[in-house]
Amino acid sequence: MCLGYESVASRLLTTAAGISDSSYMRTAVALGSNLGDRLENLRAARRQIIELGDVRPPVFSAGIYETDPIDCEPGAPKFLNTVIEFDFESDPVQLLEQLARIEESLGRKRDHPTNVSRRIDIDMIYCGDQQIDNEQLQLPHPRTHLRKFVLQPLADIRPELILPDQKKTVADLLVELKESSNVARFMDHW
Repeated sequence: MCLGYESVASRLLTTAAGISDSSYMRTAVALGSNLGDRLENLRAARRQIIELGDVRPPVFSAGIYETDPIDCEPGAPKFLNTVIEFDFESDPVQLLEQLARIEESLGRKRDHPTNVSRRIDIDMIYCGDQQIDNEQLQLPHPRTHLRKFVLQPLADIRPELILPDQKKTVADLLVELKESSNVARFMDHW
């Protein structure tokens, strides 16, 4: 374990020991990058997220997967994608705003077009059992169950999780997913 990031094995021990503070909501965000130093972009985003005032350990980092771009411009480079999960105590909209600032600090413009190459993309997947559907935020993320590049890393750290709007586990959703995009393990420990 280094810098507060935990492997899946240590996560299981931590969960079994009941170390996580129940006043916080388990929250997951998906990270993606296909421009510049993709790995460093993911590491920088993770560092900045962990440094946010309302984020608490344990922090679990899934493996990183290299994935084909979906609905991006022709010739777009492959993405690196992962998921991190942490305890969070605050308003999910506040976290969304903080994540947008992190994206900006790493070179993403706020008024970016949809589905284009980018240095960093940070999407909230879930925040506890919160169900939010407004102009600012949708939780859980409405397309998580359709995205192999999100489900695969999420299954690394939370295979038995049932998202608030689903009836099946993350592992089951992944097995049943019909998406044919290429998702290849790139790195375990980062």
